[in-house]
Amino acid sequence: MADKQPVFYGYWIIAAAFVTQFVAVGLQNYIIGPFTIPMTETFDWTRAEFTSARSIGQMVAAFTGFFIGAGVDKYGGRPFILFGLIVLSIAVYFLGSVQTLTQWVLINGVILTIGAAMIGNLVVNVTLGKWFVERRGRAVALAAMGISLSGVLLPPLTTWLVDMFGWRQAWHVLGIGAAVLTLPAALVIRRSPEDYAMNPDGHTADEMASEMGDKARLDFASSMTRRQAMRTGRFYALVVAFGLFQISITVMLLQTVPFMTDAGYSRIVAASMISLSSIPSFISKPFWGLFIDRYSARPLAAIGAGITGFSLIIIVLAVQAQNDFLVYAAFLIMGVGWGGLIPLQEVIWATFFGRRYLGAVRATAMPFTFAMTALGPVLAAAYYDRFGNYDNAFLLMAFCNLGAAVMLMLMSDQRPVIRVKPLP
Repeated sequence: MADKQPVFYGYWIIAAAFVTQFVAVGLQNYIIGPFTIPMTETFDWTRAEFTSARSIGQMVAAFTGFFIGAGVDKYGGRPFILFGLIVLSIAVYFLGSVQTLTQWVLINGVILTIGAAMIGNLVVNVTLGKWFVERRGRAVALAAMGISLSGVLLPPLTTWLVDMFGWRQAWHVLGIGAAVLTLPAALVIRRSPEDYAMNPDGHTADEMASEMGDKARLDFASSMTRRQAMRTGRFYALVVAFGLFQISITVMLLQTVPFMTDAGYSRIVAASMISLSSIPSFISKPFWGLFIDRYSARPLAAIGAGITGFSLIIIVLAVQAQNDFLVYAAFLIMGVGWGGLIPLQEVIWATFFGRRYLGAVRATAMPFTFAMTALGPVLAAAYYDRFGNYDNAFLLMAFCNLGAAVMLMLMSDQRPVIRVKPLP
């Protein structure tokens, strides 16, 4: 197979991961804002009740990942993605038929999330981590551009669907679209290059035998198991740092549309803010990838978290002052910070703990990280229900990002050392 491939098959894996992440993250997060006001007005729900589905979904995604992570290491991502796309598509379609809050939470928070977790970040990024070592930053960054593109396209598209056909029909259309997009991508996914007589990064056998293959061999040989990783302080430090980094992102994806419409902006303009931030996120990802492959990912992650935190502070102050120029500029800047999160996070985990057991290690970290990010949206919505605005809640999320930046900057780049207890 290796001799017959004109293009390294890993690049097809990148393309497939681009599509699956477009669907998984887009249908979990980017489309929720346009449904917030129509659905809460239809059912007389509070925004905290509506948002609770996604907060519950964060925990469901974490525990789903925990159970499938080792399976991805063993069987590859394709069976999980095939099953997940069926679950996801059916759940999205039937959201157009919900009648009660319980149905909304069950379908959106649980069933949809299980499907999305099986086609999303964990599965495809673990797969990419096995296909690429030297070019891992670029590979993960290019695939993650699918997430940013969903932020550019889906909020205005979903807003148009809701306003033109009603929120129930919009869910039906999105469910069908998810299945059509994801099935071809699922069929492309493969577990690892070694299964098909290939090597990471497309290296030939001669290249692997030379110094060029040293990095890939060392990465594999020094990989840590789930148990070994959990014995290091670095594991928990990364959990906290990236949990703080992600809190504001989940909040903004879910609450930007109501936040902006409450301030007097139209629904289209409000939805366009997420699209506006997704454009620099999309454009900047290849550059983040190049920087990651050339420099340490850790200080780069600190910079990305800092950019996100400062831009969120500017957004709150600019909306209060009704300064449209600053609002638009801050959303653009925030997108640059968002652009680095996924490639930086995935490369840091793979670099510190190796690729052999990466699925199990990443899956173990997810419940801890997602427990933190799950609180953000529902607390922000609850703050709104109590005080009638989001301002201080958003500022708190901004300081979470700044705290993540400090933590990441203070870490060491040295791979954690496992201390093995000597035999008696």
